[in-house]
Amino acid sequence: MPTISFKPKKVTKKIVSHLQSRASDVILNRFGLTLDGTRKTLEEIGKKYNITRERVRQIENVAISLIKKSHAYKGEQVAFDELKQLVHKLGSIVAEHELLSHISKDKAIQNHIHFYLVLGDVFKKHREDDHFHTRWSVDDEMAEKVHDSLKKLYASLNDEDLIPETEMIKKFFDHMKDVAEQYKNEEMARRWLSMSKTVSKNPLGEWGKTTSPNIRTRGVKDYAFLVMRRHGSPMHFKEVADSISKTFNKKIHYATCHNELIKDSRFVLVGRGMYALAEWGYKKGIAREVIRDILKREGPLPKDDIVAKVNKERYFKKNTILVNLVNPKYFKKNKNGLYTVV
Repeated sequence: MPTISFKPKKVTKKIVSHLQSRASDVILNRFGLTLDGTRKTLEEIGKKYNITRERVRQIENVAISLIKKSHAYKGEQVAFDELKQLVHKLGSIVAEHELLSHISKDKAIQNHIHFYLVLGDVFKKHREDDHFHTRWSVDDEMAEKVHDSLKKLYASLNDEDLIPETEMIKKFFDHMKDVAEQYKNEEMARRWLSMSKTVSKNPLGEWGKTTSPNIRTRGVKDYAFLVMRRHGSPMHFKEVADSISKTFNKKIHYATCHNELIKDSRFVLVGRGMYALAEWGYKKGIAREVIRDILKREGPLPKDDIVAKVNKERYFKKNTILVNLVNPKYFKKNKNGLYTVV
């Protein structure tokens, strides 16, 4: 189903038809409305006519002004009204890339729509900045609400946060006060979220700060973190490599995976070839050291409690823990049958 009923190329042909040849040529090339669909720079056009970039800009501005005053332009207002209604339907403010790809996947058609956005007085362009991608709006109040909510959402996140999409959408709407029910849906929220440059989602669809390595995955160790976090318990490095290959369709050598995990402080070696995430509370050290730290921290404990507590911090076989525990050089049993540090 087409999202627009008008034919962009026909509309463009009508509204530029009254321009003189050079002005028409400048407009068509600047906006990529030619057969090859390439948007030309001021410099490229200037070279063609042997004029300065500034002169090209002047010709472009005058041509746009002439189009907006023309009968042909006024005669095509139905198309501009339809485009305005579409932007309203998409949330009243929408990222340029999102709007253009929603209307058509054809780059040539997208160029024509971009031309109409520039021409139409109802469309307000918000240039790309540190917080947002280039976007267009048709309602100043809604634009301000969305901008404000996205900034507050970003400020509420910690660097390491990884948030499921449904929860992220809920958090976003918590910041959007008094928004009409028609806008309170997941598709709308995703569209607004896609305007932000500071929050985004990783390949597993989890959201967080764009700067976080958990979101902008840049190599084996970032992919390893995501698959281990989803798995929820320690994994052998070969398992991690296989899981990365399966989940992200990236072939990872076992040795490479092992080397990356050793170097990164997010991972802890908890057994032979077994790794856990440091955020799970696992610590480095041999069994004896882990038992010692627990007993120093918690005081005398029965054998089963020690095994359970050690396994929350390290991934040892039960027998390894028990062998260490009965070493009289390091540990002793008190009269209540509880173990303490020597």
